Amino acid sequence: MVTMNAAATDQAPPAGPAAATGQAAPADRTWTLDDLDPYAAGCPSRRLLDRIGDRWTVLVVGTLGGGPRRFSEIRRAVDGVSQKMLTQTLRGLERDGLVTRTVYAEVPPRVEYDLTPAGRTLQEPLRALERWAVEHFGGVADAQRGYDEQHEPTPDAA
Repeated sequence: MVTMNAAATDQAPPAGPAAATGQAAPADRTWTLDDLDPYAAGCPSRRLLDRIGDRWTVLVVGTLGGGPRRFSEIRRAVDGVSQKMLTQTLRGLERDGLVTRTVYAEVPPRVEYDLTPAGRTLQEPLRALERWAVEHFGGVADAQRGYDEQHEPTPDAA
């Protein structure tokens, strides 16, 4: 059984496919695996799929797999992520219990992010997804080119 408390469920729906339902999961409900069907509209597990299927989540979890990192270290490792997007991703992962944020009482303050035990369980499946993307990129790029060539708009015959 999975227990979801109010903090984990009472939020505005995220952007993307799960937002279409506009439904929030009831607070403090106990869920069984039989209750959760990601193929059913309104299933709260879709929010979790939105989180873990996000490109920035994949890259942040991969970066944190090497141990605790500061924000600036994560940003350097994940080339191209904006400060705003990294902040949103880390906050979401922290809220979902996948990342911890530790503030050290130093001057200046030092903040580190690390994977929780639940976050560590994501490493292997997300590494597999990352590997698949790299290994199959060439074939996908070829398919995209072929599709685009077949579906190019043709000039109207005058």
